[in-house]
Amino acid sequence: MFASYKKFIEHGDLVIAYMSRDSMVPLMMDQNETYNNKFGSFKHKDIIGKEYGSKVVSHTGKGFMYILHPTPELWTLVLPHRTAILYQADISYITTLLDIKPGSKVIESGTGSGSFSHSLIRTVAPTGHVYTFEYHQERTTVAAQEFKDHGISDLVTIECRDVCKTGFGLKDLAHAVFLDLPAPWEAVPFAKETFKQNRVGKICCFSPCIEQVQRTCMALSENGFGGT
Repeated sequence: MFASYKKFIEHGDLVIAYMSRDSMVPLMMDQNETYNNKFGSFKHKDIIGKEYGSKVVSHTGKGFMYILHPTPELWTLVLPHRTAILYQADISYITTLLDIKPGSKVIESGTGSGSFSHSLIRTVAPTGHVYTFEYHQERTTVAAQEFKDHGISDLVTIECRDVCKTGFGLKDLAHAVFLDLPAPWEAVPFAKETFKQNRVGKICCFSPCIEQVQRTCMALSENGFGGT
């Protein structure tokens, strides 16, 4: 659903119920379920079969909502937060700087709540692949299930792994690497091994503190990375 678009809502689809700019929720369509909010009751069976973008009225007739097709942008606004996440302003900037496009093979660590992962997956589709790593087992399990539920599991490989200690287990593969870790400098030597050896690759490390940035820059320099 996130890598391609469809016209009509089906049983089992994830949809975004839009009440207002500040009020949206994800719903998994089940013909036996009903969604209740302050505007009334909305039976899923009455939504299934409608076109995405449709306005649906509650059973009381006193309220309504719009049913939107899921996108990485909307998912970022409604996803369950398991960690702090990246938002679209940063996501679009990082994706551009890393020169990610359809067919790219991208490594990400850590997965976290999967906000950036969804955008990466759509960008590399239909022939690319995302390899994402998360050191926390429960977050790994939940993210893997979300990828499956969202119909994008064939475009992503997720693994529970502490890449700062054991590396990525991948070599001569990646076009781009993104590190969102507490100590990204520890993963830099391992990241170097993952890049395709016959072309220039790009790496981005996302850190909130200047001390982290300084240590990462030193590690990048020591491992032969150039540029800015």
